[in-house]
Order: sequence, then structure tokens, then C-alpha cells
Amino acid sequence: MTDSVAGVVLAAGAGTRLRPLTRLRPKALCPVGDTPLVDHALARLSAVTSSVAVNVHHGRLLMEAHLTRPEAAVVPHLSVEEDRARGTSGALGLLREWIDGRPVLVTNADAWLPADLVPFVEGWDGERIRLLCVHDPSRGDFGPLRYCGAALMPWTCVAGLGAEPSGLYETTWAAARLDGRLDLVTHDGPFVDCGTPADYLAANLAWSGGASVVGSDAVVGTGSRLVRTVLWPGAEVRPGEQLVDAVRAGPLTVLVR
Repeated sequence: MTDSVAGVVLAAGAGTRLRPLTRLRPKALCPVGDTPLVDHALARLSAVTSSVAVNVHHGRLLMEAHLTRPEAAVVPHLSVEEDRARGTSGALGLLREWIDGRPVLVTNADAWLPADLVPFVEGWDGERIRLLCVHDPSRGDFGPLRYCGAALMPWTCVAGLGAEPSGLYETTWAAARLDGRLDLVTHDGPFVDCGTPADYLAANLAWSGGASVVGSDAVVGTGSRLVRTVLWPGAEVRPGEQLVDAVRAGPLTVLVR
């Protein structure tokens, strides 16, 4: 492992489409299995680099408390976007001083992406922007390929980024695509963008192999029945209750239909 690559987890979004779950906690802290999405993202990056940053804005206090807890496996550099979320490009612009001339490996906190990023990095030429994609013709960003939340960018493409709210596609990727400087690598494994409750449920079922997911300290009453259901840590199911295609998070039950 090295610190010659700067790892960045993008985790400042509001998670509007994932409501009402994101009224309880930021999207990046919603668990897949018993592990918050941001920790899955940190684990992806920490296999490649020992130098990792996370940007925070929405749910900042909860995010900071989680990321700086003493028992954390990875304690990242925190980039606090005080006044407003800066978007994917503005986030890197705000981190330019910390990145300090290094190439950047970026991943999205809201992507369920159990991928080994070591080969993705080792095969890189260091000059072109490299994006990890899945084959998804119905929602493709680049023909039939859909970006799945991991990108490698050389310092030359980061050095000129500003901190104003903006997206990486608009500031760098679109031009790189036109110039033939975009390297698209296909990921053949699982990927779910946890943008909606349905997608979030799908990510948990992909993690579990289709079984219901019962978080730590969740209470499942006698005679209850769970089918394709996610219980957050500490959630409770009453005796005899039936939940099908559902997420129970504290006082909330979200039915996915």
C-alpha cells in the first residue's frame, strides 16, 4: 500500500431520492449488511492507498462522529463543505491542497460496489482518465456502459478544478471523451447505485445472497416472518408481524413495491 495516490470518498450528498431513510441518517451512513456505505467505500480505497479523504456536508455532525470514532478501521482526512455541497468536481477542487500533485482515485459512498480496485489502478497509464463501468444499455452514460462509482484521474486533470459546485462529467470527463482521453474499464461484478429505497433494498439482498438482512441488536419477535427485508441495527419486529420487500429503520417502515 502507498500514499502516492490520493483516495477520495464522495459522501456529501443529501440523499433526496432515498427519503424517508435519509431523514434518519445521511445516505453514506445507511448500512448494507451491518456496515455503513461510507465504510464499504473506505475499504475499497484502503486496499489501494493509505491516504484517504471524505467530503462531508449533509448530515455533517453524524458523519464526523462516525468517521472519527476511535475504533474506526480507517480515519480519513475530512473535507468539510461548510456552506454548500460542492458536487463531484467542486469536492476535488476544495481538496487540491491536500491532493498536492498526486493522482486521485475517487469513489462514490452511495455505490454498493464490492470490487477489488487494485487491478483497476495497476493497469492504468497514469495519463488518461479511467472510469469503472458496468454494462447497462438501458441506463448507459457512455453508449451501453454505465459509470459505477470509481474513477482514476491524473493530477493534470485535477489541478485546474475550482471549488464551486460542479460535476466531474461537465468539467473534465466530457472533454476527455471527445479528445479520446477517457479509458472505460468494464466491471463484471455486482453494483447497485443506492439512490432509491428499491435500489437500497436490492444492494442489501445482493450482499446477503437474497436473504433478509437483520442488523446487530435488531429484535425479531416470535412467529414473525421476514421476506426480502432489511432491519437496521436496533430495529424491532413485533411477534407475528410479517414484512415483505421492506426496510425497517428505527420507527420507519418503507415498503418497496
